[in-house]
Amino acid sequence: MESVVTLSEKDAGEIFTLQRAAYVTEAHAPEDLYLPPLVESLIEVTSELDKAEVDSFGLRDGAQRLLGAVRVCVLPANARCTEVGRLVVAPDVQVRGLGSRLLELVEARVSEDITELKLFTGEHSVGNLRLYSRFGYRETHRVPTASGYGLVYLSKRVR
Repeated sequence: MESVVTLSEKDAGEIFTLQRAAYVTEAHAPEDLYLPPLVESLIEVTSELDKAEVDSFGLRDGAQRLLGAVRVCVLPANARCTEVGRLVVAPDVQVRGLGSRLLELVEARVSEDITELKLFTGEHSVGNLRLYSRFGYRETHRVPTASGYGLVYLSKRVR
């Protein structure tokens, strides 16, 4: 069984590597290697993990390998809303329920003051869209990218 771990800036290199591996497979559907998670630098990852409003956690196996991670950020314009971002699972362990487990942990860990969760994914990310739908997320809008595909924004009421 995987253990839940809190992640911080000291884990930035490992998160950076996992993020790149996970999003390269996502980039193939829209044929866009310039997805934000793929061009985010190690310095940017480290800086985000250091922010007080960001909670990052993940799942490690018995050998302490980071299998999946997610970042949760309270949106500054609305302290009752949280953005779920950079939910990633290592490509070789996908379809084992780790993404679902991370989403369950997000909901269990958010403050009771939070009433809404928001996230986004690419329109070609059929597996992600199916997962988010199963968890009760509903599409709010789409934003076209310069590469010609859409980002699908979703939200979910939690209280």
